[in-house]
Amino acid sequence: MKIKITSDSTCDLSEELVKKYNLTIFPLEVMLGDKTYEDGVDITPQDIFEYVSETGVLPKTAAHSSEEYTEFFTRELSGYDALIHFDISSKASSSYSAAEIASKNFDGKVYVVDSLALSTGQGLLVLKACDLAAEGKQPQEIVQTVNALRPKLNTSFVPDVLDYLHKGGRCSLASLIGAKVLKLHPLISMKEGQMYAKRKYMGGLDACLKKYIRDLAEEYKTYDKTRCFITHSNCEPEVVEKARRQVEELFTFDEILETKAGCVVTSHCGKNTLGVLFITE
Repeated sequence: MKIKITSDSTCDLSEELVKKYNLTIFPLEVMLGDKTYEDGVDITPQDIFEYVSETGVLPKTAAHSSEEYTEFFTRELSGYDALIHFDISSKASSSYSAAEIASKNFDGKVYVVDSLALSTGQGLLVLKACDLAAEGKQPQEIVQTVNALRPKLNTSFVPDVLDYLHKGGRCSLASLIGAKVLKLHPLISMKEGQMYAKRKYMGGLDACLKKYIRDLAEEYKTYDKTRCFITHSNCEPEVVEKARRQVEELFTFDEILETKAGCVVTSHCGKNTLGVLFITE
């Protein structure tokens, strides 16, 4: 059985991975003022940094309509027996709802997965589905397996500054000021499809990231060793390299993949955010 796997752009998978696994990405819409762009197509995180710096306003994102999903599924299903599509958490966007409505038009050939995650937390599920499809698994089994993995995703990030979280209503002014004075860096994690502050670190970004990765290793003694992601929003190369070396020291992943966060994560967390994401056991 030929199975096509697709995802919206919030999976934050690199062009190399998209090509390697024959994925098709459906970009969400990003609005800067009165102009609308396609995530990862004609807008980049750098455009968002510049826009927020100039205006003090965060961009808005928009899901596609069910009609647009129907057109997308029709096009991507051509030549395949089934299609599995992944969307950003339904708690963060109406994308899943629209895609699920559209899937009803395809006589059971289109399956839609609510990742209950974002960024490469979602990307981990996408690649797991690719692994299972390559093993010859049927689409129903693939969907059941990835759905069961959702609670086991470590989808977490440490942002450098809280300005974006404050502008997005996820951080109070008092917390923002306190964080700047005390050099606090929150650990933002996903639980049941929603972001929340799991803990706080004090100090410079390098020191906080070191504590964050150490805490991950202490909390998750067992994990899927297939792969992990180091995903960041335009962090300096030396910051990313330090994180990689620490992950290599504390974990035994078969593959450590570096990706840059797309416009959705950037809109939430801002520049110099970094996360180590993997599937736990």
